[in-house]
Amino acid sequence: MVTFTDRLSDDSDYKREELIKKIEHALGQMTLKELEALSYDMFTKGYLED
Repeated sequence: MVTFTDRLSDDSDYKREELIKKIEHALGQMTLKELEALSYDMFTKGYLED
């Protein structure tokens, strides 16, 4: 039996996967300098480890 919360979870998973695809595509279009700037920003915010 599928519950309402299961449907919300499935929708969230789908949205998450779509966002990841869009971000991966955008990353592939960035220059090295842009990637370095993004990496530094993410590192200073705690999203990346050294």
